[in-house]
Order: sequence, then C-alpha cells, then structure tokens
Amino acid sequence: MTALDLCTAWPVPTVAGAVMQGGSVVSTRGDADARFRLASLSKPMTAWAALVAVEEGIVDLDAVIDEQFAGQPGCTLRHLLSHAGGYSFMGTDPIAAPERTRTYSNGGVELAAAWVESHAEMPFAEYLSLAVFKPLGMTSAELIGSPAYGVWAAVDDVVRFLAEARAPRLLASATADETVRVQFPALGGMVPGVGRYDRCPWGLGFEIRGDKSPHWTGPRNDPATYGHFGGAGTMMWTDPAADVSLVALTDRPFDQWSGDALRLWPELSDAVLEEFATTDSVS
Repeated sequence: MTALDLCTAWPVPTVAGAVMQGGSVVSTRGDADARFRLASLSKPMTAWAALVAVEEGIVDLDAVIDEQFAGQPGCTLRHLLSHAGGYSFMGTDPIAAPERTRTYSNGGVELAAAWVESHAEMPFAEYLSLAVFKPLGMTSAELIGSPAYGVWAAVDDVVRFLAEARAPRLLASATADETVRVQFPALGGMVPGVGRYDRCPWGLGFEIRGDKSPHWTGPRNDPATYGHFGGAGTMMWTDPAADVSLVALTDRPFDQWSGDALRLWPELSDAVLEEFATTDSVS
C-alpha cells in the first residue's frame, strides 16, 4: 500500500492524485485524463499569469491601481494577489484599507485579473492560456468563469503547474520567489473553512503554511510549504524542504465533507511525506 491509496477510501465520487518528488512524478491514482473544477487552486495560476504580465511590462506589481478601478486609494496588484487589499470574500467593494488584515477575497483576485485584462487588451482567460497553460503544455486546463475559482484541469496539468513553481521557466527566479515569500507578514486573518490565525502568511497566489494550526496540510509539512485548497474539494501543495509535491482532486464540494477533508487531507499529507521525503530533506 502506498500513501495515495488512502484517497481511494475518501467519501467522494471521483478522486485523482499525484505525487511529485524532485521534479518527477513518482505516484499516481485515479484517471489522469479526468478534468476537475479546481476552484481556488485557480488563484496561484492567475497570479502566475499576472506576474508574467508584470515581467512583460503590461502592469506593475507595486504601482497604485487607479482609485476609480480599485474603489479605494493605495491598493496595488501585490495587495490583491496576497489577500491584503481589504476586499470581501465575494465582492469587489473594499471593506478595509490595504495592509490592515488578511481578508481572503475572490473579488480581490478578480480585480487583479481585470486589471491585467484591461492593460493586455484581451480577455484574461485568453491571456492565462497564452501566458501559462500553453507554454507549460497544460492541454486540459481552461478558465471558465472567475479567475479566482474557475479553472478546470486534469491532475497531470496541476502537477505541471507545480513543477513550474518549483523550477520556473516562465518567470525570472526573483519574481517566482515572490509567490512563495510571505507578503505583509504581520497580517492576521482567516483561511475560510479552516480557521483564523494571528499570523496568516500568504505569498502571491499561494497560501503559505507557516505555523497555522489546525491546517489542511499535515503536521509533518514544513512551515515553508505552499499551495492551496479549493471549495470543489481539491488540494495541492509543495513542501520545498522535502522537495515533494502532492495534488489531490475530487468532485465533491468541500463544504459537503469539510470535517472529513480536514482530517483526511492532513493524514494523506503526512503519509506522502513519510513515504517520499528523504531523511536529509526533513532532518
């Protein structure tokens, strides 16, 4: 029995999983061709495309966004991509000034994508495909709807994205490093469905584990672990200390099995690290 066998007993209709170690896929389960709605796993992909736009000179990461567009003064793309802009969960109207709290916001990510779209002069879905999906060979990936939660893809393509985040080809290393560096580290906030934390670290697109407890990753995961989970019952992470990544996609909404998910996801995460992390990488 391998770690991924655990997910075959999950209370979900369909599941597909993969483990990557050292940049290579070392274990899989389920139908590799089945497409799933990734839900919030979309956010790091949207952020990656936004940073391609930054490097292309289309937008600026730290320039203040037009107040009429953002609905408030002083907001930047960096704020929006790290949930530090002060927008509500599902809205684009600000409820706090930037850098006051880590307010998890689909609307903020949608604003970021709309800002890129307005400067790229093409639909964001097209830009995301041209900037990220096609260059990485993510042939199953497609944005349908919100850039905060509307990407559909098969498990192999999610692995391809995590491989890019691990060893970037589309972004300069210094830019990619920003996605997994804690932005505005003093901010506290909430991971929806999981808990509220005095320190709620986030990169650009990626959530960073830090010392959050409880958490949807495992106790064995290093604090530098980055990833995301989604309301469609999906999750992905990379533990850079172990050089191991995990993707598990399901088609049962998180809120229908959240109690089980928050027990089973950490269990799987710890089992994957026990199976594939080398002694040196976790010592």
